[in-house]
Amino acid sequence: MLTSDRLLAVNRQTRRPPRGGFNRLVYDATLHLVNLGDSARVIAHDEMTERIRKQFEGGTRFVPILTRKGGVGKTTVTTLLGMALADAREDRIIAVDANPDRGTLSERVSKQTRSTVRDVVTKAASIGNFTDFSALVSRDETRLDILASDTDPLLSEAFDEDDYNVVADLAARYYSMVLTDCGTGIVHSVMRATLRRADAVVIVSGGSVDEARLASETLTWLEANGYGDLVRNAIVALNTATQGTNLVKLEEIESHFRSRVREIVRIPYDPQLAAGSVVSFKDLRPITQLAARTLAALVVEGLPANRSK
Repeated sequence: MLTSDRLLAVNRQTRRPPRGGFNRLVYDATLHLVNLGDSARVIAHDEMTERIRKQFEGGTRFVPILTRKGGVGKTTVTTLLGMALADAREDRIIAVDANPDRGTLSERVSKQTRSTVRDVVTKAASIGNFTDFSALVSRDETRLDILASDTDPLLSEAFDEDDYNVVADLAARYYSMVLTDCGTGIVHSVMRATLRRADAVVIVSGGSVDEARLASETLTWLEANGYGDLVRNAIVALNTATQGTNLVKLEEIESHFRSRVREIVRIPYDPQLAAGSVVSFKDLRPITQLAARTLAALVVEGLPANRSK
């Protein structure tokens, strides 16, 4: 690529000014005579961004976010992961709420439509391009698209394997990555369809004994049903904001999961997430943004770079 970084010789005239912090202050104070370069923090941020921007060939990548326990922050983790991916990458990312128990994923962004997965299924034959599809989703400031689940519990429960496949096939036409916010019913037909397409999985655990046990049981179920490769490549997102977290030894929970999966990421408490409403990624605490970006980088690194469609 004919980029300026490659073509220009680095000297005082061509070296990029420092971005923020003390180094930028020195640069401005010395009238651009002293250029200390970017700080270690900025460099680390750029390196993380490059990890998240890993390129793929050969079709859409599918990543379900799941657990057998409700209320542990699965939807929160889906939101954070999706926003971190969309904020860093240049391709299209969508998060689909496939929770048959009336999911709340769409409530984490400013709604721009009342359409749901049911509308996508109903209008599938008439969706001929990305403009048609994008009219059915909400997009946040990071460019993450979210497809809502049905608000009517009866319709949500009726969302089945065939319906999910219709949605997934359409999403695969227009998006590079599809995140699926799954329900807690691991034997539900939607879960079967989700796992058949999965390139990697994120297992969400809370910090209590009960929550960790159920997350571990989710891994055991996956192993027993032919998804051992997904388990070994899985990432566990440990939500430390759940009740009981301060009563247990998180390092022991992590030690258990580390023996079974590829990596563990702690998701810290954040007041904005605790509110359970619209999430603004740029307004999250820096430690929360870092956790989300770390999760995104690890997920991307576990996805196949090349494969046939």
